[in-house]
Amino acid sequence: MKTILLTLLLGLTLWADQAKVTQHFNVVTTKVKKEDVRLSRKYYGYVTVDESKVSDVVPRFSGYVEKLYADKLYKYVKKGEPLATVYSPEVFKAKDEYLRSYRYGKRQNAPGMIKSAKLKLLLLGVAPSEVDAVVKKGSAGELTTIYAPRSGYIFSKSVNEGSSFKKGGKLFAIVSLSDVWIRIKVNDTDIEWVRGVKRFDVSFDGLKKGYKAALDIIEPKLGLKESRCTVRTVVQNDGEVYPGMYAKVEASKKVGERLVVPTSAAIRKNGKYYAFLATEFKGEFEPVEVKVKRIGDRYIVEKGLKEGDTIVESAMFMMDSDAEINSLY
Repeated sequence: MKTILLTLLLGLTLWADQAKVTQHFNVVTTKVKKEDVRLSRKYYGYVTVDESKVSDVVPRFSGYVEKLYADKLYKYVKKGEPLATVYSPEVFKAKDEYLRSYRYGKRQNAPGMIKSAKLKLLLLGVAPSEVDAVVKKGSAGELTTIYAPRSGYIFSKSVNEGSSFKKGGKLFAIVSLSDVWIRIKVNDTDIEWVRGVKRFDVSFDGLKKGYKAALDIIEPKLGLKESRCTVRTVVQNDGEVYPGMYAKVEASKKVGERLVVPTSAAIRKNGKYYAFLATEFKGEFEPVEVKVKRIGDRYIVEKGLKEGDTIVESAMFMMDSDAEINSLY
């Protein structure tokens, strides 16, 4: 078996002092070992609103805004907080009918009449507490309050104080940013690979903290000009991430235990990869062809080595030169 004899190389440098020889020709070895491997690919994306966290405030009656509390865009409101106090002739009439029905129904023992009149108010979107107040106060009350259906930011507003509005018209859009979407553009050749990804690591240039994202959906539509699809992921937001931000996303998935070596332990030669394997004689190594796949700063060894093999990790230029001189390739 042809081998590389380090002593021959050392003999060529007898003119150098011992310290120089040791430094220049020091050969570091490593063991081929098994590790849990994750494959990863990097993408770029941008943050958008999670559409499931959007609530439109649409009245089921017409009226006029008497007092506006949600008076500016991007104001934060809490669920149940007043957005506006309004006057609606339709609601006022329904309240009066409910009060009359309640009084009459109590005298005539007609609970069905009371229930029907109350239901009409509830179906108009009047808050249950306000409906109950009609009976408690014994007065219909001219004004009605519209409350926030969820906590979030006012992303759209179509009325001001004194405005009129019509039934079915959107007054506000309230958006919760507790979760946000990160939409990633992925080449069509990566669709199947991304489908099996369980973990997405997200970072932003302006933030020190990193985030974890979960796959939501691969949108079933490709960009006609770019042949890329959109992968939608969900991130739990701590208040630091906003729609419109650009994100760096690393998609990774576990592939199990694999044989790995440092990338410095294999050399490419004539379209093939070689590692230098220690022989049974101390200081002797021989080149072996290997099949490898790069993952970061390591190679997954698919063929040519086995667990526990000792191979050269450094001074590959020297090993390559000597192998050529001795016609070992």
